[in-house]
Amino acid sequence: MNAVLEELGKIGIIPVIKIDDAAKAVPLAKALINGGIPCAEVTFRTAQAEDAIRQINKEVPNILLGAGTVLTTEQVDKAVAAGAKFIVSPGFNRKVVSYCVEKGIPITPGCSSPSDIEQALELGLEAVKFFPAEQAGGLDYIKAVSAPYSSLFFIPTGGINSQNIVKYLAFEKILACGGSWMVNADLINAGEFDKISALCKEAMLKLFGFHLIHMGINAKDEPEALKIANSLSALFGFENRIGNSSIFSSDEFEIMKPGIYGKNGHIGIGTNSLTRARAYFERQGIEFIPESAKFDDKGKPLIVYFKEEIGGFAVHLLQKKL
Repeated sequence: MNAVLEELGKIGIIPVIKIDDAAKAVPLAKALINGGIPCAEVTFRTAQAEDAIRQINKEVPNILLGAGTVLTTEQVDKAVAAGAKFIVSPGFNRKVVSYCVEKGIPITPGCSSPSDIEQALELGLEAVKFFPAEQAGGLDYIKAVSAPYSSLFFIPTGGINSQNIVKYLAFEKILACGGSWMVNADLINAGEFDKISALCKEAMLKLFGFHLIHMGINAKDEPEALKIANSLSALFGFENRIGNSSIFSSDEFEIMKPGIYGKNGHIGIGTNSLTRARAYFERQGIEFIPESAKFDDKGKPLIVYFKEEIGGFAVHLLQKKL
């Protein structure tokens, strides 16, 4: 997959921004990064868009910047010259899409029908925008229409919000979602950048859905592991399940025989998307243990351990079943 699209997929949320005052562009971009969303789609719905993209590209180069509502090849040229790394259009304009393809510019045109999708595939696109998502049938429609097109990914935009984004991103054919609830034009115009950062962070945490899955206790050998499990079982009526490397006493306690990671044991934290969560932490400079990663038979990540322990306990992310 194109590197820009791959990075958008790792982030998961693309703030769709309408800039009325280019002077607000740089502080807005910094607010997005502070909130954990290092990307943005600046729409060409105002005359300030080109200047806003140029200023952000110059002052905040570590944000992945795109141009939206692009309707003409002239706008493509202006956006790219200003620093846009990807183009988004509301519909499928073959002239604009072909122009971007010829120049090697990533573009996700709006597609809401099989006819649109097949034109996109004919031109070699890997992902399309699905717009307007909720009004055009939502996730159920995407699931139905995507079935014949196994190689194509979708970026739903329109009606996406904090209440439904997790549902959308749980579907494997959704690359990312575009939304504007965290970058409302009123907040931007009022200069409420701290609030925008808070809304971004809230959106990312909602996306990840972090919660405690289980706690691991390290034993020195199998007899000690069984003794610990039996103690928990006797006290609380938990059912023990004996595995090759550990014994589970209920689903919440895993006794390792012996433990590999952590001085005392480990803590398992579930997440809706291990891939996006890992990328989120790595962008903050947090390291993982590469050899700790486990995958399913399709190559999708299941578990990975953080490098640093907390209170003598190793911590690992665990992909939740959705």
